[in-house]
Amino acid sequence: MRVKVLSRNPDDYVRETKLDLQRVPRNYDPVLHPFEVPREYVRALNATKLERVFAKPFLSSLDGHRDGVNCMAKHPKSLSTVLSGACDGEVKIWNLTKRQCIRTIQAHEGFVRGMCARFCGTSFFTVGDDKTVKQWKMESPEYGEEEEPIHTILGKTVYTGIDHHWKEPVFATCGHQVDIWDEQRTSPKCSLTWGFDSISSVKFNPIETYLLGSCASDRNIVLYDMRKSTPLKKVILNMRTNTLCWNPMEAFIFTAANEDYNLYTFDMRYLESPVMVHMDHVSAVLDVDYSPTGKEFVSASFDKSIRIFPVDKGHSREVYHTKRMQHVITVKWTSDNKYILCGSDEMNIRLWKANASEKLGVLAPREKAAMNYNQKLKEKFQFHPQIRRIAQHRHLPKSIYCQIKEQRIMREARRRKELNRRKHSKPGSVPFVSERKKHIVAVVK
Repeated sequence: MRVKVLSRNPDDYVRETKLDLQRVPRNYDPVLHPFEVPREYVRALNATKLERVFAKPFLSSLDGHRDGVNCMAKHPKSLSTVLSGACDGEVKIWNLTKRQCIRTIQAHEGFVRGMCARFCGTSFFTVGDDKTVKQWKMESPEYGEEEEPIHTILGKTVYTGIDHHWKEPVFATCGHQVDIWDEQRTSPKCSLTWGFDSISSVKFNPIETYLLGSCASDRNIVLYDMRKSTPLKKVILNMRTNTLCWNPMEAFIFTAANEDYNLYTFDMRYLESPVMVHMDHVSAVLDVDYSPTGKEFVSASFDKSIRIFPVDKGHSREVYHTKRMQHVITVKWTSDNKYILCGSDEMNIRLWKANASEKLGVLAPREKAAMNYNQKLKEKFQFHPQIRRIAQHRHLPKSIYCQIKEQRIMREARRRKELNRRKHSKPGSVPFVSERKKHIVAVVK
């Protein structure tokens, strides 16, 4: 005779105090749980609905500027410090934790065209319409001291952008040409030019720090090597590129914000066609900035909205807008990957959550476990029609909604016209051109 005895350790199920939760032993044998998938589907549906209910991304607005915000810069060492420059020549330094301005400088006459912080965070540079490059201390002046720049360089032409090297005391300005400057000198180390047109922005690569990229108004994106003091190659697009941003995790990848409402992610080794075309905006894209993880980027547009795109997807996962927000000129993703800052025409800087439904503050362990479980459920059932519909739906302003509808009709008309032309032409005379190659005019090396 064989007797099977149940043996249990009281420590596994007895509560230490009456305030503790009861521990329930669970048998994971799938035979005992025949309706697991339907149950999980309902949980995934509820999790998706709750995510949309709690999606409140707007946190606050930083007001104080007396003209449109034209450019912004992040502090390389301090998460709570951000700098902004306005169209009236005023520069403000903000404390994000207190959500208030801690210092105001009248830096230039006319627009502040560009600004960047030094890699050590002790000072920052600004360029303006008054043809000057100025270096300022990050700390406020002592009592009785006047607010004056450390250095001022007077140029021959207006500078439209500036960026600092990530490791060395070197910075680059752009305008009529790209100039590389040493901080200790008042004349550029070298000047780089290819063609004759005004250059709107210049950016150093954060990984291969000797590489630069610039956007010119003759529709070019030009890449330079600082060691050779020559341009490497350029790609010509159908329309003008406003700015570009390098991926902080992949050295060869950069994303360009274009006038034709699209963003193009390129691999600098193969400029013949972009890696991805990101299409969702309904007006010119004015600025772009990568998240510190390199997996997503945020774009600012003339259509009064900002969008968050995954790097490998053609459509945005999120769109942010408010009633009062006008044309968004500049955007930045904070270095802790949690917040997004955008500056717009109507003198405000807005602070948004990078993840719209994320709970801010300290999470209890059980809360964290529940969130991870819900996230996994949403990923598992993301392609189910009902869940997909709820997760992807966004309320849009009427103007954007109507323009999206109009562009869809126009795209469909173009596709139909091409189809008819191909049908009534000699076979092979009307080639198939992919969406990625349509927008590239030429690559010059």
